[in-house]
Amino acid sequence: MKLKPNQTRTYDGEGFKKRAACLCFKNEREEEVLLVSSSRHPDQWIVPGGGMEPEEEPCGAAVREVFEEAGVKGKLGRLLGVFEQNQDRKHRTYVYVLTVTETLEAWEDSVNIGRKREWFTVDEAIKVLQSHKPVHAEYLRRLQLSCSPTNGNSILPSPPPNDNYPHYSATATTPSTGSVLGTSCR
Repeated sequence: MKLKPNQTRTYDGEGFKKRAACLCFKNEREEEVLLVSSSRHPDQWIVPGGGMEPEEEPCGAAVREVFEEAGVKGKLGRLLGVFEQNQDRKHRTYVYVLTVTETLEAWEDSVNIGRKREWFTVDEAIKVLQSHKPVHAEYLRRLQLSCSPTNGNSILPSPPPNDNYPHYSATATTPSTGSVLGTSCR
């Protein structure tokens, strides 16, 4: 299990844990996405991301988490959306698109906890995420549905507190499968 001493969990005004993540792509065509092994369940894949630190902007947290968990650096692109997991977790995750430009041989989580990484096609990634991380699979489904005229691979400013970015909410999950029963966009 991943333990971080001195990590302070941050919450927004509605009591949601503030998180950030990146869908890391091999190139700007966004056909292959990088997933990492879970720290809790090393045989399962996840989208790299984690909690925001105090005073940290969502885009900075997303880049930091990807570097720590996946050992990659890249060109930060558009904010795909803000995803909420309401049930027992109460997470609000800012999800960005990142085009990988540098891959480290060894990185923090590979050395400390033996984390692995692997490239998947978007469809393959959705399949491997659906059973245990349905909200992560939803990130990729939203990517497929997005109608961006370009890949938006330029650094975006951090959204203000009352932003107009798309918010997606996982309204219900089944505990046994963790599958999303319904989603809504606001």
